[in-house]
Amino acid sequence: MSKKCSMPGIMKTDDGKERKVGVEIELSGLGYEDLVSLSSQLLGGGAKSVARYVSEISTDVGTFTIELDSDPIKDLDLQDQRLPESVRELGGQAMSVIDAAAEKIVPLEIISPPLPFSELERIEILCDELRKAGARGSREALHYAFGLQLNPELPDLKASTLVRYLQVFAALYEWLKARHQIDFSRKLTSYIEPWSSTYIDLLVAENYDPDMDQLMKDYLHYNPTRNKALDLLPLFAHLNSELLGRYVNDERIKSRPTLHYRLPDCDIDNPFWHFSTVWNDWVVLEQLAANAGDLADLIAGFRDSRKLSFHNLTTSWVDTSEQWLRSRNYV
Repeated sequence: MSKKCSMPGIMKTDDGKERKVGVEIELSGLGYEDLVSLSSQLLGGGAKSVARYVSEISTDVGTFTIELDSDPIKDLDLQDQRLPESVRELGGQAMSVIDAAAEKIVPLEIISPPLPFSELERIEILCDELRKAGARGSREALHYAFGLQLNPELPDLKASTLVRYLQVFAALYEWLKARHQIDFSRKLTSYIEPWSSTYIDLLVAENYDPDMDQLMKDYLHYNPTRNKALDLLPLFAHLNSELLGRYVNDERIKSRPTLHYRLPDCDIDNPFWHFSTVWNDWVVLEQLAANAGDLADLIAGFRDSRKLSFHNLTTSWVDTSEQWLRSRNYV
């Protein structure tokens, strides 16, 4: 079987190890127990319950977690001895009603371990098979705003490397959003906001060359929130938690040496949607970040597109960037 997930040119970190990526998939359409059972079969691992609505699947590439994406529901305990006896007597029946409702409203989430890039076909197969079993994504209901999130490890943690990734993402944000065809329900949320326009102007300015502390200060001054299409706060927590804490105090931030790409929908019930499609668009960004000449050309064009002119008022940057990418064989 041919592989559908493209690989970037830079596959290893600066310490010689294969780069890894964490994947988070939100979905509905399957009951919690059914999702755990089917996923354990597809991933070739053994499942065990570790908490209410939280299970782990141990595989040869690490431990996958499946959970209901709602802490209040997971933490609910109607048998708590501190509750009145009358409430505890009804606990079993009440919990069944709550669970049935929760599984229809709250997404179930599959969280992968950090996977070597070369192992991503497992996620492609997992998504395709879950679709066949009845998994549903964002298009299923207006109140669904399910995402597919990537946490790719960077080749290294140099400021100059990070700047290149940020510049490419700023230039391709609208193109990526168009490619993913973001569902209306996700557009209504704050999860996938672009960066501050003022920050983008600073980022793509000629000769922008900050050290890491200055890069963090610049970003956090204009974007002190997790709710961005490309969230840098987990990376900043890893690099300098003290500096991050001057701008943001949020216990949900988890330290890790990765970017946090939150833009894509999980459109898993769409037969034309595939995990590899989302991943391969990310690889376009990877390839550009590694090509200094093409990157400079793209950023110059993007910078010009942000100026007030008749040409820019009558021309779509999405179309321009699509044509540019095709002319350089990136897509």
